[in-house]
Amino acid sequence: MNVSLDDKKKTLLTKLKEQGITDEIVLEVIADIPREDFIPDFLRSQAYENAALPIESEQTISQPYIVAYMTQELRVTKNHKVLEIGTGSGYQAAVLAKLCKRLFTIERHMPLFKGAEEMFKKLRLYNITTLFGNGMKGWKEQQPFDRIMVTAAGEEIPDELLYQLKDGGIMIIPVGAQDETQHVVRITRNGDDFDVKTLLPVKFVPLLSGIVHSS
Repeated sequence: MNVSLDDKKKTLLTKLKEQGITDEIVLEVIADIPREDFIPDFLRSQAYENAALPIESEQTISQPYIVAYMTQELRVTKNHKVLEIGTGSGYQAAVLAKLCKRLFTIERHMPLFKGAEEMFKKLRLYNITTLFGNGMKGWKEQQPFDRIMVTAAGEEIPDELLYQLKDGGIMIIPVGAQDETQHVVRITRNGDDFDVKTLLPVKFVPLLSGIVHSS
């Protein structure tokens, strides 16, 4: 018997709640956004499995639980200006855009950048501003940000991103080398000090400098 995508989505949402996703607004956004549109057609039937999936440019779309968890920990509200490093497929950006006032997102792979822009237009997410560039440098022209989300793992936390946070702002970033255990870290800025809290063990693609024009 074929199970519909809607039924698979309902099952996924139940799993997310069981795994500790308690923010009802985050769950509503996950339910609202068609994850199947952000992945290759041949993986469409797997859109609502709680797993990371491959996309273009040897990148991945994160596991729904990780997307929901990192979004919940970012504590986004409707008046926030948010920076995302690593647009990827655009799925995490779409989630954030539904929660914040303005989202600025940077992607270093041109094929992913173009694909994500098309998706944002299709979904009428007009509060997203995109940039093809080096995410490790952030977006100085638009700083400061209330929130920053990084969707690739850095061996260290880039200083340039830290100082683009507003006082009281929060950044969520996976930290750790590719051959070691990585962890999601939440950083809160207090003046020139930064409170760092280690959260969840994860596995992300590496946070890299520079730009890539082809896949």
